[in-house]
Amino acid sequence: MESTGNDATGMKPVAVIILNWNGSSLLRRFMPAVCANTDSRISRIIVADNGSTDNSVELLKNEFPSVEILEFDRNYGFAEGYNRAVVAVDCPYAILLNSDASPAPGWDRELLAYMEAHPGAGACQPKILSFDAPDTFEYAGAAGGYLDKNGYPYCRGRIFATCEKDVGQYDSISDIHWASGAAFMVRRQVYIDCGGLDTAFFAHMEEIDLCWRIRLAGWSIAAVPSAVVYHLGGGSLPAGNPRKTYLNFRNNLLMLHKNLPDAVRSRILLRRRLLDTIAWAKYILTFDWANAAAIFRAHRDFAAMRDAYTSHPDANLLGSDPYSRRNILVDYYIRRRTTFS
Repeated sequence: MESTGNDATGMKPVAVIILNWNGSSLLRRFMPAVCANTDSRISRIIVADNGSTDNSVELLKNEFPSVEILEFDRNYGFAEGYNRAVVAVDCPYAILLNSDASPAPGWDRELLAYMEAHPGAGACQPKILSFDAPDTFEYAGAAGGYLDKNGYPYCRGRIFATCEKDVGQYDSISDIHWASGAAFMVRRQVYIDCGGLDTAFFAHMEEIDLCWRIRLAGWSIAAVPSAVVYHLGGGSLPAGNPRKTYLNFRNNLLMLHKNLPDAVRSRILLRRRLLDTIAWAKYILTFDWANAAAIFRAHRDFAAMRDAYTSHPDANLLGSDPYSRRNILVDYYIRRRTTFS
């Protein structure tokens, strides 16, 4: 099923929401492709500005007059900024799109067509390729995300830091565990009902946590590779940055604590602590004191934060399918399998 126009009330079904904070250079670089390749018959393009102090708002008004602007009074951060924006729009579907993403023509039509044809789908993502190397999958989401038995994220097209070339090997629609925060469509009411992005995460893995909650609520999530987005990526924190290490380790532990049932939570978290200790030891042996300290702080702060989450599900989604029974640490580091397939 494909929608090519407004619904009976005249409302466009899709709000493409781009969060911005002092990102005028990215807006000037990427907004032309967003405007040119987004179908104005079905989609509104909305920039949610997080209290920018540069010329972002002026730039949008002068150079992209068709773009709507939501002006917030201050910087609410990534999660809260998107939460406020999704609540503020009244479209049935929202697409969260990073400001450093360049969509291909028809991307929003393909995502909408899938969602309307699959009423049980809560969210979906396009195929995400590298903006700088368009024949290669991009780290943040590639062709759809999964979690292994230990809660480590991986993707069709990306295992840890190894990104595959795109030769059409993942061009089939597939049910996935999580959709990338770089670009994903979600039913607006599902987003709200499932609590939106967790503001305590600050950055990294908040979309994986949200997708886990969406799946726990009974919705499916899909990768729709006929929709394509090129993502610059790496604009916030580069790989190897101790701040990124801290957030990834802490937020992964929080995500597991929140979304695992009582019957398995302690066992899986114990296993993760042992694996994280190995990672910490590796940093120590290579004299990378900053990243070793980041892992220590992540576990310390997780212990302080976990008591804020008192509600846990009954269902265990880890181990419920072949993808979540996979051990990508063993596959990648011991068996030397660096591709998804």
